[in-house]
Amino acid sequence: MPDLKKSTVQRQIMESFFLGYQAFTAKPDEMLARRGLSRVHHRILFFIASYPDLSVKELLSYLGVSKQALNTPLRQLIEMHLVESRTAEEDKRKRMLRFTAEGAKLEQALRREQVRLLERAFQHAGEEAVNGWLAVNQTLATSTIRT
Repeated sequence: MPDLKKSTVQRQIMESFFLGYQAFTAKPDEMLARRGLSRVHHRILFFIASYPDLSVKELLSYLGVSKQALNTPLRQLIEMHLVESRTAEEDKRKRMLRFTAEGAKLEQALRREQVRLLERAFQHAGEEAVNGWLAVNQTLATSTIRT
């Protein structure tokens, strides 16, 4: 276990995390920028792909942002015909989000780039390292350790 009381160890671990994330997002960021989109749009696309017919309220929860912060990027995706918003049949006040064919194609292309990078990194690091990495990320993702 690394000694996180040491500043040099803290910085080394954090730098590795930041640079790894930068590598993970670089190609998708480039692909999105060509369309005038950004990482926030990617996050929206990711969760719509993960949960088809996701409600706006559920998306807000996953993203951890306000309705105001979501409004502009979601509207842009809808105006670009990448995402469509439909009224839920069971509750007319509820808006459900899903991809258009073009939106699904874009999300798949973004995901494909990230999967390629992960495959190379996982192959290089080995199974034990991958399992450790997954455990750390899953722990970070759970709300039980957040302050």
